[in-house]
Amino acid sequence: MSGLRLASLIVATSSICTLPALAAAESSYVYCDNGMRCFKAPCESSSALDLVTGTIIKGVSIDTSGLPQADKAITDQSDVLYSGKIVVRGAIEQRTQTITGKDYSLPWLAATRIVRTAKDGERKHCSSH
Repeated sequence: MSGLRLASLIVATSSICTLPALAAAESSYVYCDNGMRCFKAPCESSSALDLVTGTIIKGVSIDTSGLPQADKAITDQSDVLYSGKIVVRGAIEQRTQTITGKDYSLPWLAATRIVRTAKDGERKHCSSH
């Protein structure tokens, strides 16, 4: 087997092995403000429903910096994001945040695109639908 052919095979095998891990990291979520208000950080005033697992992640913040420009424009000009009206694609990440001098590991939804309009049943965890 030639060196070039072997290198191509190794690259292809490595790519195939890492694809499932990357795909598993992303899911579809309905993110919203759940109506809770708190007086002490961290606060669980937002939640996200993972549409694949049905898990509700409480206290999650959202990072929209990874959205395409057209999707950012949609979320910037209305309440669709915070009222749970859209489904976003992304991944939950744990990020460290310092709040009043104390470090917290908090969940963040790193959104990568808007998928579609959320269905009424997908918005049940939101405070108002």
